Amino acid sequence: MMMTGGQALARQLQRQGITEVFGIPGIQLDWAVDGLRELSNSIRFIVPRHEQSTSYMADGYARTTGRIGTCMIVPGPGLLNAMAGLATAYACNSRVLCIAGSIPSPAIGKGFGMLHEVERQSDILGTVTKWHSAATATGGIPDLVREAVRQLKGGRPRPVGIEVAPDLLKASAEMDLLTPFADDNGLIGADPAAIDKAAALLELSRFPVIYVGGGVLAAGASQALQDVAERLEAPVVMSENGRGALSDRHPLALTSLAGRAVFPHADVVLVVGSRYVDNALGTPAWTSDRIRTIFLNVEPADWAPPRAADIKIHADARLGLQALAATLPRRQNPMALELDKVRAWAEQQSNELEPQTSWVRALRAAIPEDGILVSELTQVGYCTRFMYPVYGPNTFILPGYQGTLGYGFPTALGAAVGNPRRPVVSITGDGGFGWNMQELATARKYNLRVVTVVFNDHHFGNVRTMQRQQFGQDQTYGVDLFNPRFDKLAEAFDIPFARVNRPDNLEGVLREALNAGGPSLIEAEVAEMPSPWHLMRLKVPPFAKAGRPAPPNPLGDPDGTTTGHRK
Repeated sequence: MMMTGGQALARQLQRQGITEVFGIPGIQLDWAVDGLRELSNSIRFIVPRHEQSTSYMADGYARTTGRIGTCMIVPGPGLLNAMAGLATAYACNSRVLCIAGSIPSPAIGKGFGMLHEVERQSDILGTVTKWHSAATATGGIPDLVREAVRQLKGGRPRPVGIEVAPDLLKASAEMDLLTPFADDNGLIGADPAAIDKAAALLELSRFPVIYVGGGVLAAGASQALQDVAERLEAPVVMSENGRGALSDRHPLALTSLAGRAVFPHADVVLVVGSRYVDNALGTPAWTSDRIRTIFLNVEPADWAPPRAADIKIHADARLGLQALAATLPRRQNPMALELDKVRAWAEQQSNELEPQTSWVRALRAAIPEDGILVSELTQVGYCTRFMYPVYGPNTFILPGYQGTLGYGFPTALGAAVGNPRRPVVSITGDGGFGWNMQELATARKYNLRVVTVVFNDHHFGNVRTMQRQQFGQDQTYGVDLFNPRFDKLAEAFDIPFARVNRPDNLEGVLREALNAGGPSLIEAEVAEMPSPWHLMRLKVPPFAKAGRPAPPNPLGDPDGTTTGHRK
């Protein structure tokens, strides 16, 4: 049929199952936006107040729904503004489709100084996507969209990008809409020989441990993970980005802090969907001459040095774990693991961090089990990584190794768009909230069910802590903040507001706000808090103090006969 490029773009998105687009209109996108207007009954065009939020919202949407999150921005400054969200999505294995406008195609690369022109825009987009391409003709737009979605669903899930020039969006051409590729097209299955080797090593292991990262969540591999763990009777240590891959109620589930007790006893470690490095120092997460390591990953680079891989399984996490579960016999002589002791050992250390422990407990008590917590880079947020119980996949969201301050609030808005019946909570500091507090307008406009808790200490709190630990108690600079009156800010956006100053007040106030539906803002007034870094990182970074020594390993001496060993 005869269509404009903008119509073809919107209609092929519809064919691919896209139901929401997060974007901000602009002159290079006029014909694309008009195409979306014609499909407004089937595709919602959600317009935040900053291009940074388009990509953050798409990321939050994608990671909490398992569907594709789509953002659309103008070229040049529009794309540059969206880069932080795309970089976060890239770090977190998030299926985000970025549609970037371009300058008119005859002017690309000429340096004419066209509106929104930046040099080598395609190269810039390529730094935060695993695949990107640009339309060269109006008639090729449907195929470009279909290929972008194929790339998103195959291999490692990371953002992809397409660029379409305004003249191609405006032009009309005879073209057909295309049937989408099957969802499993491009997924990498496991080599049976590698599976057999891994299964044989695991079957003979004395103390196997499974370590999982965000790749398990991205692949939807939680059930397959549980099947393998239960066959082996092996503890599952979840990285910060892997929290929720196995419910914290499962008897084999451990946080990374609790994992410190089991790794000294391990003889075989199965690493699934993780880079397996300490991202503060770039060294392998766990190493020992006694440990043999099996890597199951869709990305071969993630078992490359400095890691040492004994067996490598190149596969999608779900397909690889399913193959392992089908090959492994069930343990006839299961370990007498005392993981409740391990969890109590980790909790004992966590309880030293007050008031963070009490704030985290108040959050968990108020948020329903299926609720989504988006945790920012704030002192309470850091502690949620090993304190906050997570009961289901994709209910606990972090920024991954990118550590993008200010990502949390707009990411939570995207999660709320994708999960309108589930409560979403964003916790942030006053520093991080300042990045995108204007999106209170978006929360109100679309009546998004997000409760935002701002922990307000009037500082970039973590930076202040690091400066004091590195340079001395009085040597801080550039860390104090002047904040708005948050009650007046909420009032200006017609958003309900509450203020608390103690953890025991937060639970009831937060529960009430969640039950009310729609957006709410809660200010939690806090003072300086103790550093949690010694509990977050196996090797304490140079800027952090070591903290108290850990209590004795609850599983005993790894060189002797311990409760965790098989006879």
